[in-house]
Amino acid sequence: MEGNILSMYAMGMSTRAMRDYVQEMYAMDISAAEISRITDSVLPAVQEWRNRPLEAVYPFVFLDCMFFKVRVNGAVETRAIYNILGVDIEGKKDVLGLYTSENEGAKFWLSVLTDLKTRGVEDILIACIDGLKGFPEAVEAIFPKTRVQLCIVHQIRSSMRYVPEKDKKAVMADMKPIYQANNEQQGYERLLEFEEKWGKKYPLSCKSWLDNWVNLSAFFEYDQVIRKVIYTTNPIEGVHRQIRKITKTKGAFSSEQALMKLMYLVIKNISKKWTMPIHNWGLAFSQLYIKFGDRILQENRGF
Repeated sequence: MEGNILSMYAMGMSTRAMRDYVQEMYAMDISAAEISRITDSVLPAVQEWRNRPLEAVYPFVFLDCMFFKVRVNGAVETRAIYNILGVDIEGKKDVLGLYTSENEGAKFWLSVLTDLKTRGVEDILIACIDGLKGFPEAVEAIFPKTRVQLCIVHQIRSSMRYVPEKDKKAVMADMKPIYQANNEQQGYERLLEFEEKWGKKYPLSCKSWLDNWVNLSAFFEYDQVIRKVIYTTNPIEGVHRQIRKITKTKGAFSSEQALMKLMYLVIKNISKKWTMPIHNWGLAFSQLYIKFGDRILQENRGF
């Protein structure tokens, strides 16, 4: 029965629905406190999972944030959960960690990256992020060789926020040649043309591209097979979409601990499907070796 309770909890079922199920299947009553006790039994596994040793090298790491409502001292507060998805040297995905913080910034990211290093990570080749405040500075301190790639899709959305409906189509058409260019130089030339045409009318749309160009343009250094993987944070957002399918029925979590229990169980279920490398991994690995050499071979002598 306890296994069924945990399975139902992992699917996002409410306490009332679980009590009804137990009543129907086992002809017995179960209290909310007993259900809480059963689900609390995974807490040691949650801690063990969050502290487990990691691989030495991750070619790709994706970082993004989710927000949840949590009850704290009788009041409902918003909690940010930062999730890190890694792709290892076999091309397989794995959620490396869940982290909470009230303030995003370099100090927070230093603690996160230090935790990864403590757990065995020696190198990250490319970190794909959605403009996380303070992350580029922190990664420079802990993993100085890591290349940061800002999410192009989020950049486009951010730029379009300042453009009224009547100009959206034309601005989008002129923006596309920037990120669809053949190389960084051509992309930058298209950006300058875009700025010349739209800069006076929509200065903020252009400014964000210019200010962040170094980290927006990292993907131009690679062939199409790697560009498709790193130009967006979609891999971690895909995980978030699956998590939200389960958590969307929840109002506010009773505690941060309750939130972590459910996140852990959902991620464990999702990761059961990650048995194969990501698409075109063999080709991507070859291109990464050409670019990074022995950095990617440290733990992969037999690939």
